[in-house]
Amino acid sequence: MKYITLVCNAGMSTSLLVKNMKKSATEQGIEADIIAIPDSELESRAENFKIDVVLLGPQVRYLKNKIAKLLEPKGVPVETIPPADYGTMNGKNVLSLALKLAK
Repeated sequence: MKYITLVCNAGMSTSLLVKNMKKSATEQGIEADIIAIPDSELESRAENFKIDVVLLGPQVRYLKNKIAKLLEPKGVPVETIPPADYGTMNGKNVLSLALKLAK
């Protein structure tokens, strides 16, 4: 099981992407817990739940260094979702990125 957390401003704009990622995971037989949360909830979530990788929506990419510093002690990689994949809600590509990072 891989635990993938997507972060955006309000946690709502990534809902469709999460849905597409879950569909892709199911089609590929991959067990993944994929959620979207607002950036304001990440610190609490990181303290209380398992996270294998954090992917940032392009609109919050400016938070990458701050979030990476927060999650570095836990060894959790942080990356920005490519704008083209985010814009097209390409769940397959974003899932592939997450799995590559979460090794």
